Amino acid sequence: MNEPLSSRETSFLIGEEPVFKKDEQSKDSIFFRDGIRQIDFVLSYVDDMKKEADFKAERRKEFEQNLRKTGLELEVEDKRNSEDGRTYFVKIHAPWEVLVTYAEVLGIKMPIQESDIPPAETFPFSYMLGPLKLPKNVRHPRPEYFTAQFTRHRQELFLIEDESSFFPSSSRNRIVYYILSRCPFGVEDGKKKFGIERLLTSNTYSSAYPLHDGQYWKPSEPPNPVNERYVLCQNWARFSYFYKEQPLDLVRNYFGEKIAMYFVFLGFYTEMLSFAAIVGLACFIYGLLSMDGNSSSTEICDPMIGGQIIMCPLCDLVCDYWRLNTTCLASKISYLFDNESTVFFAIFMGIWVTLFLEFWKQRQARMEYEWDLVDFEEEQQQLQLRPEFEAMCKHRKMNAVTKEMEPYMPLCSRLPWYFLSGATVTLWMALVIACMVAVIVYRLSVFATFASFMESEASLKHVKSFLTPQITTSLTGSCLNFIIILILNFFYEKISAWITKMEIPRTYQEYESSLTLKMFLFQFVNFYSSCFYVAFFKGKFVGYPGKYTYIFNVWRSEECDPGGCLIELTTQLTIIMTGKQIFGNIKEAIYPMVLNWWRRRKARTNSEKLYSRWEQDHDLETFGSLGLFYEYLETVIQFGFVTLFVASFPLAPLLALLNNIIEIRVDAWKLTTQYRRPVAAKAHSIGVWQDILYGMTVLSVATNAFIVAFTSDIIPRLVYYYAYSKDATEPMKGYVNDSLSTFLIADFPNHTAPWEKRDFTTCRYRDYRYPPDHEQKYFHNMQYWHVLAAKMTFIIVMEHVVFLVKFLLAWMIPDVPKDVLDRIKREKLMTIKILHDFELNKLKENLRINSSELAKQVIIQENKVQLAKSAV
Repeated sequence: MNEPLSSRETSFLIGEEPVFKKDEQSKDSIFFRDGIRQIDFVLSYVDDMKKEADFKAERRKEFEQNLRKTGLELEVEDKRNSEDGRTYFVKIHAPWEVLVTYAEVLGIKMPIQESDIPPAETFPFSYMLGPLKLPKNVRHPRPEYFTAQFTRHRQELFLIEDESSFFPSSSRNRIVYYILSRCPFGVEDGKKKFGIERLLTSNTYSSAYPLHDGQYWKPSEPPNPVNERYVLCQNWARFSYFYKEQPLDLVRNYFGEKIAMYFVFLGFYTEMLSFAAIVGLACFIYGLLSMDGNSSSTEICDPMIGGQIIMCPLCDLVCDYWRLNTTCLASKISYLFDNESTVFFAIFMGIWVTLFLEFWKQRQARMEYEWDLVDFEEEQQQLQLRPEFEAMCKHRKMNAVTKEMEPYMPLCSRLPWYFLSGATVTLWMALVIACMVAVIVYRLSVFATFASFMESEASLKHVKSFLTPQITTSLTGSCLNFIIILILNFFYEKISAWITKMEIPRTYQEYESSLTLKMFLFQFVNFYSSCFYVAFFKGKFVGYPGKYTYIFNVWRSEECDPGGCLIELTTQLTIIMTGKQIFGNIKEAIYPMVLNWWRRRKARTNSEKLYSRWEQDHDLETFGSLGLFYEYLETVIQFGFVTLFVASFPLAPLLALLNNIIEIRVDAWKLTTQYRRPVAAKAHSIGVWQDILYGMTVLSVATNAFIVAFTSDIIPRLVYYYAYSKDATEPMKGYVNDSLSTFLIADFPNHTAPWEKRDFTTCRYRDYRYPPDHEQKYFHNMQYWHVLAAKMTFIIVMEHVVFLVKFLLAWMIPDVPKDVLDRIKREKLMTIKILHDFELNKLKENLRINSSELAKQVIIQENKVQLAKSAV
């Protein structure tokens, strides 16, 4: 039953034409068999052996007939010519008349005159950036033009030298996709069905994609046009060009403005990170150089000071008393990130994020002007109804704008799914918190094991100085936490996509907005929850010896190192941030490569056949409509690491900078070599991500102020320096002893004290409390309240100073640079003048023709009158 169907379908599609001899055509050809008409889009499908085969064949037949009615030209490659012997390819060409018609519909701007606006002035030392520049023909492949929305009735106005190359390939595939997404394929249940997306969803077609210009490893050969894919691969997707600027105009011409805008943002973000990285590195070097002169570390490491201070056990029963100087190395490392420069860097980053966003607005405005997006309106395909929404709708109502009946779904039908969606997101966030608590319990339960094991093993005596139980537990806990984050993230991506589909969003824009909210909220909690715990909760509610607080009345709350929790926050941040970046880059590079290799390996059943251009692209991975979504999400999460907790780790911007340098080239490489060419789309901004970035910058000011105040040790040191120091020559002398309170061992409850009896009567712990012989023993002393007041004062002052500077900078820096405003005004003026002159000349021409015709008619009439008179 199925075989006759296939032959019937094939005969309809290719008519009576003989099977094409593929060996007569170059395998890199991007033209129809005549070598003249360029392939703008390709559809593919496989013979279906299931019972819906007839139904799908009828749909394809109707769809392709309607495509021809719109003016598109189709050419079919029989399955016998395909590499796997199973796949049909429908090649689509948009002739000139179709292009000019839909260019007008889409409001595509095309050149009308070469621009007379001089290029922007370069700064005096720009010649020093010569090695970073690309050749001019790559940076700016086309001259600057004044442009106007294309109108087919004014074709003479536009600079049309060659009709075949007037519209760039990105505009051509965008026009064809616009037609494909609106072309009907039948009427079912009284409803008109249309759009390639619905046909792809139902597997009527297996894929739809525009062709790459050619192979990425070699330039094109005549008569093919310039292979922009090869130019991009040579000048953009090479890792050896990591220090070069990006050919953004070429990226825009080839992939469209939406993808190009992402690379503009990523490149600008990387440029701005270089300044933060330099300052962060300077702060780190300052800590490194001043480490030996740090009095706190000196006292802790001194055998006569730190070696004589007996600290209370860090866990119940099995943990023993320990000497403070065992944390000597940890205190030195902690000082690298917890010194005077920490405050400066926290304030600097608060100002940096403001400058970053304000200058990004300017860069965005400049790109809007250069890429003719000033009067851009939201892409129609983003506002188009999703096929899934239409399929699920049983109601219709009048659209107030178009005055047409369209599918409508009452709120009561969607409400259960909204509740399910909210419950799912909440459940997964709770699961993240539960996993974080599990990691805390792991650290608490394993700490005692590490402590007793390292104490009993003589072979570990040499490593105990730098690999203390605290550090070991922190490292293993951070690694375990990172693995859990990746696992949860993998499953949540699948579930969030499914839940969003179940909500039945009306348009693609609504779908993307809903998914963005879910994914960002979850990833925010998933990646940052452990850092928030270490920064703001760990060691803050411990209690004191003899009256510790317990989790679930079983595990004693975690304590910070005597030097504070900042070093552990640094460790946590470093492992999660670095691990995520390395894992992400490996996944992005290897995953599509392996999939493409496997697909090609499976497809090559007829190895003697020619592997054509459309088949090569067919075997590549699909970038997908959400491809950019995940790229932006990854960048925004990294931005959070760089800004929210940067006070604890000044090297975070440097790590992000190195990652982004690689990320740009990995993304460029995979787009040019491993993915099918995406359909070009317009975008004048980074959309909702800009609002998310702004929200994170505001939050980052608060988090960094709290980190400096409550996680860092800088405020207690300053309080001691100004209020409690007794040595004028060495003001910080005695700080370590002052920051530790005393506890009487006899006051330990029996179920918490170590088993072995000791010959000392007191131990020390990190807090500001009265000693055992005081009438208010173990209550917070006055210094505790002084330190707390200083911390709160610092938070208020820092937040107000940074927010004031942020407000002033935002007010002083215009969103659109003055030179761009002047250029926009100049272009609008010139465009109006050119259009006016064109219409005026056209009117004069018409009047001249009409006047000459009138003169002829007058002469004829006069001659007739003269003849009549002579006859009389």
